[in-house]
This record gives sequence, structure tokens and C-alpha cells, in this order.
Amino acid sequence: MTIGLFFALAFAIVIAIILLRSVRMVSQAQVQIVERLGKYQRTLDPGLHLLVPIIDNVKATIDMREQVVTFPPQPVITRDNVTVSIDSVLYYTVTDPVRATYQVAQLISAVEQLTITTMRNVIGSLSLDEALTSRDKINADLRIVLDEATEAWGLRVGRIEVKAIDPPMSIQEAMEKQMRAERDKRASILNAEGFKQSSILTAEGEKQSAILRAEAEQQANVLTAQGEKEAQILRADGEAKAIELVFGAIHAGRPTPDLLAYQYLKETLPKVADGQSMKLMIVPAEAQAALGAATAIGGGFNTGQSLGA
Repeated sequence: MTIGLFFALAFAIVIAIILLRSVRMVSQAQVQIVERLGKYQRTLDPGLHLLVPIIDNVKATIDMREQVVTFPPQPVITRDNVTVSIDSVLYYTVTDPVRATYQVAQLISAVEQLTITTMRNVIGSLSLDEALTSRDKINADLRIVLDEATEAWGLRVGRIEVKAIDPPMSIQEAMEKQMRAERDKRASILNAEGFKQSSILTAEGEKQSAILRAEAEQQANVLTAQGEKEAQILRADGEAKAIELVFGAIHAGRPTPDLLAYQYLKETLPKVADGQSMKLMIVPAEAQAALGAATAIGGGFNTGQSLGA
């Protein structure tokens, strides 16, 4: 009785374990590959599923989310025979879990080796300077090649990024010296260009200053000439008006011939005779005839003194 109960209890436990193992819970964003008697039978989507005990077996659980794989630094030789160390990271997504399970063994290792090989081919076609300045191109070329190669494995390569490209220390020191020389060269060129621009601006400033001074002097000369011209015009106008007034006054007073002769002798002849070179002056007969009358009118007009020595 005791032995029979023991076997019954053991059988019940085995049956419970088998039933529990036949119930499969698949998480979200995962799938499970089920084999029946060693052959692919179906793919379990997220949710609750029942398997046939002993006959069905879960071959693999595949994560359908985007996966990130970081590869250790790899030595790569460039086209100009420089060995550089490259760090990279790969992003991929499983699109066909069946092919990812049965088309390749050790999926991650296969992806890593394919990435390293492809990277060596791409970097090997570039020089060191091109490799250091063309990361976007390297990433695009790697992605295209890897995406085509991994399509048969049920993978889709989202992107691959080159994190670091480290040349040897000797190359780094040479590059630093070259960069310092380039910076010194650019600084010298900038200083020379600055001096050149300064000289040009100074010369242009002096030229403009000379032009402005000449224009100012020309304008001043023009204004001076205009002023003198206007002054002469005003003086001429004044003299003309004075003559008009004198003649007007004379005509208004109706002078006699004797008075005119006296005025001529009193004002005009002394001015003419006042010259230093005047030695002889001829007096018209009419004026001589009027001397008597002029003497009488002027009261003491000395003809000999006024008419010169």
C-alpha cells in the first residue's frame, strides 16, 4: 500500500511537471521557435501557448527589438600602410526569426566577424587623412555591405557607427606638429593680410583726405573769387551811383562854363601834375582864357605852383 501510494504520487508529480512545461508564456517583443520531433514546427508569438508534451520543444527565444553590439578595437591598415585602431558599434534588428535560427550558427559572433572584415575592406581603400575625415562615408558604406550580407540571415542592419579611429602615437605626434605648423602658417598669413589691408586703408584714407583738402581749397578759391567779383561789382555800382549823383547835382545846379573851367583847374589839373615825371603840361587856350575868371572866383589860385615846375 505504501509503495503503490508512492508511485501514484510520483506519477502525479511527473504529470504536473509535464503539463506545466507544456504551457508557454511568450513575452512582448519576443518570439519562440518550436520544433516537433527535431523539426521546425511553428513560431510562437507573444502570449500564452500550449505545447504537446515531450514531442514539442522550444528551440530558441528571439528578441525582436533592435539590438546593439559593441565590438572591441580592431587593428586596420589604411591604403597608405598606416595601422589604426577602430572602435565600432552595430545596430541590427531580426526580421525573420526562423532564418536567424537556422541559417547561421552563433549569430552575434557571425555578425562581429562580418563587420570586422567589411570594415577592413572599406578602410583599406582609404588613406589615413580620408579615414579620419570621412566617418559618415565609412558608416554608410559599412551599412550597405552589412545589410546586403545579413539579409540571408534574417537581419536588418539599422546603422553602424565608428566610435573612434586611433592612429599610432608616432603618427599622432607628427599630425600634431603638422597642425601646429598649419596654425602658425595661417596666423602668419592672417597677420600679413591684416598689415596689407591696414596699408591699403591708410593709403585710401590719405588719398581721400588729399582729395577733400583739394576740393576744399578749390571751393575756397571759388568763393574768394566770387567774393572779389561781387565786391568789384558793388564798388563799380557805388562809383556809378556816385557819378550819377554828382552829374545829377551838377545838372540840377546848371553850372556856367566859367564854373566848369574852374572845377577842372582846381581838381583835375593838380592830380595830373602831381606825377613825379611830369615836367611840362600844356594848358588849353580856353582854360588859359578862363584863368582870369577862375582867379577871381577862387581868390588866390596860384597857377604857376599848380602847373608844375
